[in-house]
Amino acid sequence: METSLATDAQKTAISCKALASRYEALIRLAEVIQSKPEEEDLFETLVSELHQVVPFDGISQLDSGANRVRWQFLEPYKEKIEAMRAVSAIPRDETAAWWVYRNQQPIMVRVGDGGTRFPQAVSRLAKIGLRSLYALPLSTAHRQLGSLTFASHLEDAYSTEDQRFLSLVADKIALAMDDARAHQRLRLLLDITNRMVTKLELRDLLREIVASIRQCMQCDKVGVALPDPEDGELRRYVSDHAGCEEMSVGSVPERSRIVFRTGKPLIATREELAAEFEGAIGLNSLCVYPLIMRERVLGVFGLESSRENAFTKDDLTFLGQVADQIAIAVENALAYGQISELKDKLAQENVYLESEIRSELHFDDIVGNSELLRRVLREVETVAPAGSTVLIYGETGTGKELIARAVHNLSSRQSNPFVRLNCAAIPRDLIESELFGHEKGAFTGAIIQRVGRFELANRGTIFLDEIGDIPLELQPKLLRVLQEREFERLGSSRTLRTDARLIAATNRDLKTMVEEQRFRSDLYYRLNVFPIRVPALRERKEDIPLLVRHFVQEFSRRNNRVIDTIPSETMQALVRYQWPGNIRELQNVIERAVIISQGPVLLVALPELTSDVSSISAPVVTTAKSAPRESLQEILEETERNQILRALEEANGVVAGPNGAAARLGVKRTTLQLKMQKLGIRISRTAVDDHKQTAP
Repeated sequence: METSLATDAQKTAISCKALASRYEALIRLAEVIQSKPEEEDLFETLVSELHQVVPFDGISQLDSGANRVRWQFLEPYKEKIEAMRAVSAIPRDETAAWWVYRNQQPIMVRVGDGGTRFPQAVSRLAKIGLRSLYALPLSTAHRQLGSLTFASHLEDAYSTEDQRFLSLVADKIALAMDDARAHQRLRLLLDITNRMVTKLELRDLLREIVASIRQCMQCDKVGVALPDPEDGELRRYVSDHAGCEEMSVGSVPERSRIVFRTGKPLIATREELAAEFEGAIGLNSLCVYPLIMRERVLGVFGLESSRENAFTKDDLTFLGQVADQIAIAVENALAYGQISELKDKLAQENVYLESEIRSELHFDDIVGNSELLRRVLREVETVAPAGSTVLIYGETGTGKELIARAVHNLSSRQSNPFVRLNCAAIPRDLIESELFGHEKGAFTGAIIQRVGRFELANRGTIFLDEIGDIPLELQPKLLRVLQEREFERLGSSRTLRTDARLIAATNRDLKTMVEEQRFRSDLYYRLNVFPIRVPALRERKEDIPLLVRHFVQEFSRRNNRVIDTIPSETMQALVRYQWPGNIRELQNVIERAVIISQGPVLLVALPELTSDVSSISAPVVTTAKSAPRESLQEILEETERNQILRALEEANGVVAGPNGAAARLGVKRTTLQLKMQKLGIRISRTAVDDHKQTAP
């Protein structure tokens, strides 16, 4: 009795020890599976780890996405190569693994039993020497992943306790497989997003995406079809096919066109595909998703597989997420292509318009056709490519900055900055900081570091207007920049270099300033490498009509006016005037005239321009003695008087009314009467007839 109790206690202790050992092995197996989450590696991990706690001679796994059952055999069964190949070649539908997966129930099979439901599998396993099988499903609460089968040479190898333990093992393996698949799919979605950010060329982007999807989904072909931009017909854009190169662009099946038209996903089975794809060997499952973005179908995304029912409900949810990502990629790429196309078109139009608005001398913003101006522009064309320092002479308002810009635009530096500085507009204490910059704390008020104009103009052009106003004490530093290309910021001992081309301008006589020791001679000779003299407006009177029309059009557009008539008397008066302020003065006069003109005729405020040509300073270059000059007041009063008399003549002496002289001149009746009173014009046939006889 006591011996029997002792034996039972020993058996219980051994059983408990074995059970504890198994659960320790199960925990270790879970840790190993977590350390190798890749689904492809799980089967090899199971073979090595489970053999230590579960007795088997062969083990197989059925993946829900596979066509066959994978077997692994231990020694000495590995030596029976032909028999092993025969077992692996058993059709999936005739295996216990497939039955368990379809029915989601474990099954115990004894090879020696008669009437088994898997005769071919049992027969081939018996030839190897295996006597029993235990197969159980691999599934989680929301997903069926396949099945796992253990085979042994023993007839009753797996007891009830073994089966409970193997059930726990299957649950752990299923969770690991589920995590691995979720991790792989999440990584695929993240990879698609990253590719969308880094690639803008649509075809290259989609090639990489469909290749990744095919590997993840373990299907035979994945493709994307988009409508042809010319005829709108849906055509294959990219595809990835197992075991061959990418298929060429071509037409797509009718089912894909249906999805494109309806915007609804489609799943096709083997029977449905057989009727449509006659001769299509191995095509048993098809899944097509529309690529929808902002309620617009951009194309379709399809997967083909040789497996039946290859796409589960879980797969369909995931593929819907993939389709959304692809739709975003397609829309972004198409938008980028449209922006690039519009940008190129705009650039072409811009080049065309620039070529249209240039004058025959190919200079922007420079209006005129006189011989003096042509000479200046020929000099610009000569010096622009050379890179030399240019000194531009001319009276104030002659357009010296436009000439400087023309030199820059025709040089090799045209794509780099054109930096300008008016030396007369900057206080003497700040001009050095403007030119060369300063460090923080260099002087009172220098709270931050400042970059100077020479540093900004590196590789470009710096234009110093009114160069004659640069202080004498600053001129050596400017000379150093011209000769050595070096300078220091205020408050810094670090030497900086610049490759800026200098163009200077002045309305002063620098040579006289050198003689009076108000300008350094060495700086003068360094600046005067290539002098260009811009003529005064009175020296090129033939350009005045062109300038007047140009300014009238410009200011009319700005002020929403329609002025299409410039009286000949007004134009003659403007040409005869000497314009001491040159083009700038002419521009201001025309702008004011456009503002006060109420009708289509340009009215210049003649009596209010009282400048006298006798007060004009002598030009830079002396000219031959000219005839006595009339004052602008006299010229403009005469011109205005002739305009009023001509309007009265055309109106038969009538001032008011729709056909009166005031309406013809575009002014109010009271305004015209005041002007007539000021000019001494009385309404009489004699005054009108006198004008009629003297009019040109």
